[in-house]
Amino acid sequence: MLKKILICCALFLSTVATNAQTTNHNFAFSDSTFMLDGKPLQIISGEMHCYRIPRENWRERMKMAKAMGLNTIGTYMFWNQHEMVQGKYDFTGNNDIAEFVRIAKEEGLWVILRPSPYACAEWEFGGYPWWLLKDKTLKVRSQDPKFINAYHNYMIEVGKQLAPLQVNHGGNILMVQIENEYGSYGSDKVYLAQNEKIFREAGFDGTLFTCDGATQMPAGYLPGYLPAVNGEDNPTKVKELINKYHNGKGPYYIAEWYPGWFDSWGKPHSGSNADADAKKLDEVLSAGISINLYMFHGGTTRDFMNGANMNKTEAYAPQTSSYDYDAPLDEAGNPTAKFYKFRTVIAKHLPPGTTLPEVPEKKKRTYALEAIKLTGTANLFSNLGKPVESDKPMSFEDLDQGYGFVLYRTTLQNAASGLLKIKEMRDYATVYLNGKRISVLDRRLKQDSLQLNSPTANSTLDILVENNGRINYGPFLTDNRQGITDKVTLNGQELLGWKMYLLPFTATTGFKYLPAQNEGELQPALYRGTFSLRITGDTYLDMHGFGKGFVFVNGHNLGKYWEIGPQQTLYVPATWLKKGTNELVVFDELLGNHTELSTLDHPVLNEEKKTDK
Repeated sequence: MLKKILICCALFLSTVATNAQTTNHNFAFSDSTFMLDGKPLQIISGEMHCYRIPRENWRERMKMAKAMGLNTIGTYMFWNQHEMVQGKYDFTGNNDIAEFVRIAKEEGLWVILRPSPYACAEWEFGGYPWWLLKDKTLKVRSQDPKFINAYHNYMIEVGKQLAPLQVNHGGNILMVQIENEYGSYGSDKVYLAQNEKIFREAGFDGTLFTCDGATQMPAGYLPGYLPAVNGEDNPTKVKELINKYHNGKGPYYIAEWYPGWFDSWGKPHSGSNADADAKKLDEVLSAGISINLYMFHGGTTRDFMNGANMNKTEAYAPQTSSYDYDAPLDEAGNPTAKFYKFRTVIAKHLPPGTTLPEVPEKKKRTYALEAIKLTGTANLFSNLGKPVESDKPMSFEDLDQGYGFVLYRTTLQNAASGLLKIKEMRDYATVYLNGKRISVLDRRLKQDSLQLNSPTANSTLDILVENNGRINYGPFLTDNRQGITDKVTLNGQELLGWKMYLLPFTATTGFKYLPAQNEGELQPALYRGTFSLRITGDTYLDMHGFGKGFVFVNGHNLGKYWEIGPQQTLYVPATWLKKGTNELVVFDELLGNHTELSTLDHPVLNEEKKTDK
């Protein structure tokens, strides 16, 4: 009998829990505020991206968000993470956006979803998959049927994952954003309406909205849907703008408020004044306006996924791997002075009887480890696979490669000196003649040519080209092919007969390592070492003394480093380390003869270095 009673109780509790998880809420607008189940809701949101945070840390970051006073998480989705190969979708591991949303619900947080699918976000190609560029005629962010078809197929898969998690279906997704700052790019209302249609077909039957900068709202908003504003924090102006494009009423939502900013290679570290930010946040919340902090926690742009900015007046500018953003929660998830100032402000605006939870203590300490010995070296030129051969050089896209490097090789049959010019080189190249480096060409500096002096007949010309990050914002979004995208000339004569070696570096296996030794002629190489740990914790690789490249730890690509700064360290999360033996692999395309790598217990994100390399 007792067993039957326990079974009945368990079934009852399970039913109650299920009903609690599937209760449908009513999310609506009043003339001035959001309404949830008939009560006013002031959204106090912070942006986080699951792709920039190790999955193992999602929950602790959300607990920190709750402790600062946030009631909502804003999050982009990046199409290129979910469809690396056209037609093959991945929503597992760090791409499990649905689990990210569910954890937010478990932690008592609402979600504002921004699948777009264009994201910007200082992310490679603004989140678009590279394979869209294989067709030179395809135009993203347009009515182009080829683009719309690929976009539609992707969004249907997104809907399968996330449409059931909308608030009107018992989930915690309050609103879904269509497109993203479209007014900064175009003004095609028919295209915007196609976005809405695709989202509805994907199952997003709840509240949709757009967001744009203040001056871009006329072009970017879609009549009939809430127009949120980005970058404006004057309460009077926010209300005037939204009233203007929303039939004279609210609710009022700042979809992106910037208490910080991102960094670009070779430029000063960005930041903001915490006291001034806290004062502005207080003003916005006092006016009853809802807000999303971009970013609450930036994290790190891993692999080769950093984007770049470029417009008609500013040169190409790739972004750093660190996405610390001077955010309230730093790159490693630690609360900053800004966090505590914002927490104090938000506490003043909580509903009556509500108190903030205590700020959680971080479970893992940060350590500086003993110097890691690099005992193996793999010269890149000694580890080339089978090339693709073509009369003319081919772009990354034509070679069916999205990221990483391609080595272009040809033979100079004549001993001709003169101007070597790489037309439309994207984005960074080291040039070698008979194995000796003779130049570095950097798209940031508008460099695409060099003087070739006294080559011998039948000399080997090597051009190692790196994708330094596709443009993620602005008018050049559609002009984003990588590698040598046009031709190479010597004294105006086109060079033909190319061999192209693909180096995507999706992993660092398959390279032949030799014992570390003086390498002689400076060439790009991988350096491998192991280190042993008794305890694990966060650490930072100190990249001083290295040139330009990337680092893998235990199979995880930590991102890029570059001696020009301002970022001089790479963050290693404790969750990617293990007790016992760990493996580290460094690729350096500029400097060599590395024998060890040091670590620090803190980041260095604000140190520029002038260099002529």
